Amino acid sequence: MTAITAASRLARLRNLAVTGLVTTGAAAAALTLTPAAAHAAEAPKAAPAIASKAAGAKGAANNLDGWIKQSLAIMKAKGIPGTYEGLHRNIMRESSGNPNAQNNYDVNAKNGIPSKGLLQVIDPTFKAFHVAGTANSSTDPVANITAAANYAAHRYGSIDNVNSAY
Repeated sequence: MTAITAASRLARLRNLAVTGLVTTGAAAAALTLTPAAAHAAEAPKAAPAIASKAAGAKGAANNLDGWIKQSLAIMKAKGIPGTYEGLHRNIMRESSGNPNAQNNYDVNAKNGIPSKGLLQVIDPTFKAFHVAGTANSSTDPVANITAAANYAAHRYGSIDNVNSAY
């Protein structure tokens, strides 16, 4: 049996540590580089602030929380089911909360009608499910949320029942 010197023990520990870091780093890089889902939206390089006229007019905050709350108030008045949690979960999956997100890679984009906004709605769906009382723009945060929730209510019963691309 050979004696292990302090220097050789230290060299072995360094080698194991580097191997562990490389393995962990490769796994982390693979997770980072793997696309989340085919429907994931491409975020623009710089997302300018969006001023939602509907949100500002009612005094709601001009941010994701305010847009969701404003949309929920409209949904309630129009009888469209959905909860804050269901909207927030789907928004975070679809756009990470970026009202300027646009998918330029899926089949819709290849057909010239990219998905847009917080809930990645294509223009024909927005037009078909637009809710009166919201802006007539698929990129307006409140209009986008409300139209998408209206579509989901008709197709799935509620935005709360949507757990993937819809």
